[in-house]
Amino acid sequence: MTETVLAIGAHPDDEVLGPGGTLAKHADAGDDVHALIVTEGTTTQYDDDSFVEQKQVAARACANRLGLEDVRFGDLTDMKLDVTAHVEVNAVIEETVEAVEPDIIYTHSPHEVNNDHVAVYESTLVAARPGSGVGRIYAYETPSSTEWVGGDRRQFSPDRYVDISEYVDTKVDAFHEYDMEVREFPHPRSEQAIRARATSRGVEAGFEAGEAFSLVIAREEEI
Repeated sequence: MTETVLAIGAHPDDEVLGPGGTLAKHADAGDDVHALIVTEGTTTQYDDDSFVEQKQVAARACANRLGLEDVRFGDLTDMKLDVTAHVEVNAVIEETVEAVEPDIIYTHSPHEVNNDHVAVYESTLVAARPGSGVGRIYAYETPSSTEWVGGDRRQFSPDRYVDISEYVDTKVDAFHEYDMEVREFPHPRSEQAIRARATSRGVEAGFEAGEAFSLVIAREEEI
C-alpha cells in the first residue's frame, strides 16, 4: 500500500540533511512524497535578497534528486519563527497538510538549539492534530543543531531507524544542490560528516547506513 509523505523543514536543506535518504526510499517504493520549507532561509543570515530565489532553485533540484513530487515554500522570515505569531507558523503548515493530506509527516525534533526548528515542531503538532488525517509523525535530527544540545537539556533520542544503505549517495548528491551550504570537514554539514553520521546511525540498528527518528504520534498501527 502506498502512502503520502510530507517532510517539513524550517530552512532550505533541512529536508535533505534530516530525512533525505528516507524520503528517497519512500519515493523509490512508490509513495507520494512532498516537502514544505517554512522560511525563505536567507534574509537574516545574508544581505542579498537574490539568495531567496537561489535557494528555491536549489530546493527544487534537491527534491528532484530525491524523487519528491513537489516542494512548497512558506516564505516566513528566516531565524525569526520564535518571534513570529504562532498562528502564522501554524497556518503555513496547516495549508500544506490540507492540500497534501499526508499519512506520514517527518518534522524537526524539539530537542534543538535552533529556535526555528522548535517552532516548526510545535506548529506541526497543531496542523496534524486529531481530525487532520495524519497517522504518524516522526521527528528527525538536523546536523549542526540537534547534536549541539548540551547541559541538562533533553537530548534527541531515536527509537526508529531506517536503512538507507542504498540511498546515502542520493542524499549526498541532493544536498550538494545547496552548494552554498556545504561546509568543509569536520563540520557536520560536510559530505564526510553526513556519510559518517549515516554509518553511525546504521551501526546502531545493524545497517550499513541509517537515519534515526523519534516517534512523536502514531494514530494507527504501523505496518
